[in-house]
Amino acid sequence: MNHRKLARIEVSALGLGCMGMSAFYGSTDEGEAIATIQRALELGITFLDTAQLYGPLTNEELVGKAIKGRRDEYVIATKFARRMDNATPGDMSTLGPLDGSAEHVKASIDGSLQRLGTDHVDLYYQHRVDPNVPIEETVGAMAELVQQGKVRHIGLSEAAPETIRRAHAVHPITAVQTEYSLWTRDPEQEVIPTCRELGIGFVSYSPLGRGFLSGRFSSPEELDENDFRRHNPRFTGENFEANKKLAEKIQELAREKAITQAQLALAWVLAQGEDIVPIPGTKRRTYLEQNAAAADVELSQDDLDRIDAELPKAQGARYDESGMAAVNL
Repeated sequence: MNHRKLARIEVSALGLGCMGMSAFYGSTDEGEAIATIQRALELGITFLDTAQLYGPLTNEELVGKAIKGRRDEYVIATKFARRMDNATPGDMSTLGPLDGSAEHVKASIDGSLQRLGTDHVDLYYQHRVDPNVPIEETVGAMAELVQQGKVRHIGLSEAAPETIRRAHAVHPITAVQTEYSLWTRDPEQEVIPTCRELGIGFVSYSPLGRGFLSGRFSSPEELDENDFRRHNPRFTGENFEANKKLAEKIQELAREKAITQAQLALAWVLAQGEDIVPIPGTKRRTYLEQNAAAADVELSQDDLDRIDAELPKAQGARYDESGMAAVNL
């Protein structure tokens, strides 16, 4: 697989989001998840994305098991945000509040390194900006981790353009991670232009619209009871029915090119610039292999123009009210 540059770090053109292997998307299978991470390496996908929040704590441990003995062949990204002092693995109700303080930044990395079984993280993100702590303090502490060798590069997730600028003035930001896909194009307005102006790479999470764009769902009832998408605004009520038209249009375009819907959606993100790296998540080798093939799909300018002209806009917010309050800060 070809590689791309996120500022100063080289990664595979497609990454692998590991969140769903441990949390949020219903049932999990650790054995299959580990096999999926190891299969990714065989396919040339070396960029793995995890976080303390996922599980909580259990996803980093899973990734650590999967990469054991071959850690240096992967580029590992993880994230911190909320306090984990009293967190119980697998129990989201035990999480503490957001904390971007220097003290919390420095304490968080050690737990991640232990769970991942490594002495450094390649890319360390602030998962959500803490509005009560100046970004300069948070990034200053992250910069100290770089000096100590615990972190190679630093990033921000779901940060506003002005926050990105202030952070970058303290220490070079390597990547900004934000939801971006055929049904979430908000970053095109300010975030991506800001990253390009500053020479920062952009990581697109949920490039398949949490599975919706791949055409996997015809009804919310198909999702497990503990799948958070059952309560996501885009997966419920009238929004779900309206968004099915978007997925159907993607299906139509994909059939014309003899590819899957997921491959079309990923190829579109890849076509938006060499500085953009999508990290589709999956729990299974079958979907991983299908996703990997998207790196070989070429969309012409006519294809891209047609997508812009014919694709309906998504209906509904991408998170519930509390979730939306934590993004673009």
